[in-house]
Amino acid sequence: MFAAVDLGSNSFRLHIGRHDGETIRVIKSARDPIRLGSGLDGRGNLTAAAMESAIESLTRFNAILSAYPLNAVRVVATNTIRIAKNSAIFLPAAEAAIGYPIEIISGEEEGRLIYMGVASSLPSLSERRLVLDIGGGSTELILGKGQEIEQVESFSIGTVPQTGSFFPDGCIDAAAFDAAILSARSRFEDAAPLYKSERWSCAYGSSGTIRAIADAISKNGLGDGNLSLKGVEALKRRLIQFGHAGKIDLIGMKADRATSITGGLAILIAIMQELGIKLVKPIEAGLRMGVLWDLQLRATKRDRREQSARDFLQRFHADEARADRAAQMASALFALLKPADDTYAKLLNWAGLLHEIGLAVSHSGYHKHAAYMIANADLSGFTTREQRVMSSMVLAQKGNLRKIGDVLADIDFAKAVLALRLAVMFMHARIDVDIDEVRLRMKNRIELELRKEWVSNHPTVAYWMEKEKDAWSEVGIDFSIKLNA
Repeated sequence: MFAAVDLGSNSFRLHIGRHDGETIRVIKSARDPIRLGSGLDGRGNLTAAAMESAIESLTRFNAILSAYPLNAVRVVATNTIRIAKNSAIFLPAAEAAIGYPIEIISGEEEGRLIYMGVASSLPSLSERRLVLDIGGGSTELILGKGQEIEQVESFSIGTVPQTGSFFPDGCIDAAAFDAAILSARSRFEDAAPLYKSERWSCAYGSSGTIRAIADAISKNGLGDGNLSLKGVEALKRRLIQFGHAGKIDLIGMKADRATSITGGLAILIAIMQELGIKLVKPIEAGLRMGVLWDLQLRATKRDRREQSARDFLQRFHADEARADRAAQMASALFALLKPADDTYAKLLNWAGLLHEIGLAVSHSGYHKHAAYMIANADLSGFTTREQRVMSSMVLAQKGNLRKIGDVLADIDFAKAVLALRLAVMFMHARIDVDIDEVRLRMKNRIELELRKEWVSNHPTVAYWMEKEKDAWSEVGIDFSIKLNA
């Protein structure tokens, strides 16, 4: 049983699901419309009131999660927490409230998870489709075929800023609507050729905003359950007639939806006009279902992060044999160090795979280039936090250790760094290490025992070992080396 928690700009949402044959059956859902996106002040910080409201909501979610025997829980944060300048202050309290780590995902990763959720709910494996998701702070467009994603892009336009900018104080008129649509079209015009209707056969709308718009059109006699340009234009005219968000009175539209529906509708009309979309089918699947499927894949050893790392390795033409050797050796050495848990095990393996991608930029300081690339790349399946951890490991693979700051205070992270540094050293010295003949410990100090012949047969090893001892000494950790016959 898995749980997915989505900390969106409009609402916090939760799904608890169980894999049931070929599907995931949702057995519990919860939604809290806290409007976090409206809680950003003029400097881009979450206000104290917004953070307090979020903490209260997460505490309620924690109580729900605690009632189920869960195998895995994933909490993802999207645009508002992504852009909040004080998110580092907010996150520790938020994680304590919900009881799980919170992963800030990129807009592109959000789009991929959305597509996974949508694709899992559709039967066709060959259909070429476009998926739209209009959120509180961002909008995602994803193009794919069956289960495969071909193009994904996140646009920094959502219902909260669009409503606040063009419909201040809830006022709605034709001029404001036209301006909101034109503004939104300008955001999508450069990307439009990638998503034109010739490239797909069906368009789906996955967000709560799109489903609310479709529901309002259908239940109020403005169209059927699908979204046509005629239907969305009819809803636009109806909203203009109301004149104010507080006066919106539509069957099936909840009061908390009415405040943001105008901005969302303007964005939807803009996308349909700019991309030439005639019909959008709303679908009850998206980000949370995608997260549930991602957890299911990880549980069955089909972690998409593995393929993502491999693709990245190949994109920059790194030597795959060397990459595999470094990754395998680092993982084996890390196991010898007996970490407290497996938090860093997979990340270390992927850091080993990617440690030389910086050679595509320059041989000088390649570890610095690789670290930057990993931290800033669009890596499918990885969170921002995971990429930062791998980036730090790769940066620390050689040279001084002061450059990674105080993160070595985390003993398991320090063990991962040590394992990667030794693996890279052995690989460069062309030593075929038999792990069964290595003794490696790290507590208050590092103790390494090697076969004497390894050092005698590879003269540079003695030099690099002395450099390694000096590097650890600079950060206050003694390193002793014993050579055995």
